[in-house]
Amino acid sequence: MSLSQGVRYAIHDWVIVPGKIIVHNKKALVGFIIVLGYILMATIGPEVTPYPQTYKYPRYIKPTLFKWPPSLEHPLGTDYFGADIWDEIVWGSRTVLIIAFTAGIVTTLIGISVGMIAGFLGGRIDSVLMAITDILMTIPGLPLLIVLATIIKTSNPLVVGLMLSVNAWTGLARSIRSAVLALKNTDFVEAARVLGLPFYHIVFREIMPNLMSFIAINFIFATIGAIYGSVGLYFLGVLPFTAFNWGIMLNMAYSQAGAHESLATIHYILAPIMAIVGLQLGLLLFSYAVDEIFNPRIRTEIR
Repeated sequence: MSLSQGVRYAIHDWVIVPGKIIVHNKKALVGFIIVLGYILMATIGPEVTPYPQTYKYPRYIKPTLFKWPPSLEHPLGTDYFGADIWDEIVWGSRTVLIIAFTAGIVTTLIGISVGMIAGFLGGRIDSVLMAITDILMTIPGLPLLIVLATIIKTSNPLVVGLMLSVNAWTGLARSIRSAVLALKNTDFVEAARVLGLPFYHIVFREIMPNLMSFIAINFIFATIGAIYGSVGLYFLGVLPFTAFNWGIMLNMAYSQAGAHESLATIHYILAPIMAIVGLQLGLLLFSYAVDEIFNPRIRTEIR
């Protein structure tokens, strides 16, 4: 096979076919559009949206069901400092997405690596890795995160994402190990061993393709869990204060503006909540296409 043919096959398998599946699956299409919108908001939004400034606008301008603010300048109203809430949502989206996808990627990679090595090699390596996994699984996640956040005291979204994945990978590692134990004695894996194919070929070309649907779903749920975790830590005030983070907005709306008690400021707490719910909804809807993308046997009406 020539290089050009290989490129064409790769484009067909990894771009055209998934694109057709997403378009055909209406739920996944809606989810893809939502997630793409958030990615564009996080990457391009801060370049075209003005930096939120306090005391620039009147405080507590709020949209109502039948009457919007005097102009479209404040579609979500303003906060108790007189800053535009939409601008804060846009500028805070980048941090949330970096944390979420960092935690999702790291969690998935560690879970795959530990599960694959333990399940395929077995023996003492399996015992040691699973002992470490079991110990980490017994540690409650939220208290561990609070202790780590208190010790590290970082506002770097990449470090926060790594912190959120400290023990989030354990369930995936256990599941991957069980799947590998079931697959490593199958005929096609035994044939690869007899042919003398290397370890990485057997793992990445023979075993992993059978697990990609499960891995992709776990990545999505790990990302959603990281959104909850990061926003929760910021809301509790455990992580250092960073301007315009959605969790900080919730904290300020609750503690400073009394948004949970007053209709005059309730829009300030609803804005970040709806932003969080929208992102998670997009990821969940997109997951409906994952099985069809990675498992050709269940594809229907896709050519």
